[in-house]
Amino acid sequence: MKVLITDEQSLFRDGLSLRLKQINQDINILQSSDLIEMQKLLSKEPDIDILILDIDIPNATDIINKLKTISPQTKIVAISTSEDTRNIRKILSNGVKGYIPKKSDSNILSGALKLILDGGTYIPLAMLENNTEYNKNIPQPQLKKNLTNRQSQVLNLIAQGKSNKQIAYEMGVSEATVKLHINALLRSLKVNNRTQAVITAQKLGLI
Repeated sequence: MKVLITDEQSLFRDGLSLRLKQINQDINILQSSDLIEMQKLLSKEPDIDILILDIDIPNATDIINKLKTISPQTKIVAISTSEDTRNIRKILSNGVKGYIPKKSDSNILSGALKLILDGGTYIPLAMLENNTEYNKNIPQPQLKKNLTNRQSQVLNLIAQGKSNKQIAYEMGVSEATVKLHINALLRSLKVNNRTQAVITAQKLGLI
């Protein structure tokens, strides 16, 4: 997988690159500091899978539709200092695959990136809380008391990036038992995979 990060701040680009590598060592990461350099890279590298674009760069939002022509197969992910739901709604309506506020804590950032890399769309909590279009299928907070102690323990270990084998070791159970707990957890949260479970749990304040 090839990912291009476009942001004016080199420290932020490097930090995001490091986090992506922690998620998947095989990701090939490219960087650009402005829109001109970004467009050049997209033209030279037609196989870029994901573009993570800082929409606070002047004219960044105006160029999103143009990017669909330059590199139609590239999924666009917006990052921004803004958490204004109006901005989020506008960007999501342009077909981007996610909107990640820069103020997100490290766990939410990692979870959002994992979800996007797995083919999902990350929508910030502020949007989910204020727009029924996006939150109608999200489980409600009362789920917290419906999770068993074992499911809560498994959920926290999954959020730490532990494998089934590591979870089994820490809990003192077999991997088969861990899989049973995970399947029950996914059903409770009404999600399809571990990454979605972590994202949903974070939004609900379960972890």
